[in-house]
Amino acid sequence: MSPTSDLLANTLLLPHFHPRLPQQRRLYEAAKAAIHQELLVASSKLPSSRDLARDLGISRNTVIAAFEQLAAEGYVTSHPGSGTFVANLEERTIGAGAQAGALPPPADGAQSTLLSRRGTDITTFAAGARHEIQPFAPGDADFSSFPFKLWQRLQNRVWREVRPDLLDYSQVGGYLPLRQAITEYLRLSRSVKLSVEQVMITAGTQQSLDLCAQLLADAGDTAWVEDPCYWGARSVFQARGMTLHPITVDADGMALDAADLETDPRLIYVTPSHQYPTGAVMSLARRRALLDVAARKSAWIIEDDYDSEFRYTGRPLASLQGLDSHRVLYMGTFSKVLYPGIKIAYLVVPPALTESFKVALYALQRPGQLMLQAALADFISLGHFTTHVRKIRQIYGARRELLRRALVMHLGTKLSRSVTISKEESGLHLVVELPDRVDDVALEKLAAESGMQVRALSNYYLAPPLRRGLLVGYAYVTPEKITYYAKLLAAVILSGVSE
Repeated sequence: MSPTSDLLANTLLLPHFHPRLPQQRRLYEAAKAAIHQELLVASSKLPSSRDLARDLGISRNTVIAAFEQLAAEGYVTSHPGSGTFVANLEERTIGAGAQAGALPPPADGAQSTLLSRRGTDITTFAAGARHEIQPFAPGDADFSSFPFKLWQRLQNRVWREVRPDLLDYSQVGGYLPLRQAITEYLRLSRSVKLSVEQVMITAGTQQSLDLCAQLLADAGDTAWVEDPCYWGARSVFQARGMTLHPITVDADGMALDAADLETDPRLIYVTPSHQYPTGAVMSLARRRALLDVAARKSAWIIEDDYDSEFRYTGRPLASLQGLDSHRVLYMGTFSKVLYPGIKIAYLVVPPALTESFKVALYALQRPGQLMLQAALADFISLGHFTTHVRKIRQIYGARRELLRRALVMHLGTKLSRSVTISKEESGLHLVVELPDRVDDVALEKLAAESGMQVRALSNYYLAPPLRRGLLVGYAYVTPEKITYYAKLLAAVILSGVSE
């Protein structure tokens, strides 16, 4: 047995690596722990999958799956013909910095005279009005796949019990069995380090963000945000009077430069596992660097893990919070997985903030909906949640592939010369990236005339846009409509590229 195999075998015997976990997860966690503890140092070569499988007495496919997950998260690198090596976790390069720029002035017209400057900024942002969900709307889930009859039975059962305590406000952060179910789910599926006491049930992502902004920052404080940025975070921070500092996002996520480091953020908002809207995954080196910067500047990191369930190859990526549970506030939502109107989300706060957040949640929001939370707790504990996620992941994965193939076919030679399609194996939308000279806002409007609700990538930037493109959703559209509308969308794109 090689020294590395012996190290991993001994690590697997530790109590942290529970035998209930799948074998590939245990091996993945053991290797990750050894890398973090520098028992496996950078550039050291790992045994081949065949040798390690023999040494540990497990299947080769199990080893391969664990290696693939480690590679996806940046812990190892694979070189065909040479083997698999432990990656250098230190940041190699400093990415290009964001061009600092103020938000556009308020729109002209009578409406702007009725609102504050802040109110005008919020209401005129590109998210815009949505009177109906149209094909290719990014970020929208197909809630028609939700098991409504089963859900109704669970709710009816809760109502038949007639529990007066479920008709009151929640003063402890939410319905305890739901918080327990979420704790177990996040610990096993997202490598989040938490206790039940750290979980707060909120009425959606926006409320989670607002609670963080109110408790952790004051008006005038700085928030670092990704650029391009999720419009909901941008709106909440603006509404609370914070100064937004945009930081460029590249292929490895948020890229800090020297100018960024001269500012002092109170909050740092990131979507590291699947950046919205570009789809970039923050590299492990960037994650570690960001945590170091946040610690030096005494800043809180808000990790928005909005669509972690929708990764179509391999396991979901581990959370940033798992690397520092005392600096990171972790948030997720059920609106993407179940149906938008459920308006139930969760916020995992560091232990030092637990009591303060419970008090504030009750004082500011008077949270309720405990009957609904009870039904959701049953939905999860009885295994229906896992079954539903598995089902819709397969549906969305198939739709994603169908959309890619259709766009590739209809875009033809333009695809390789001037147009690219994102290849991320996760999320609810693709990004069709366009040449810088193309007016993606005009193409968004042109697509709307044909009944499609795509979004212009440039509208998500706070600083001058560095990229142009279209966000194309595939979840809330049937396969038949994908085939039909992909041809129309390709024609719209070609009309802009050909000008």
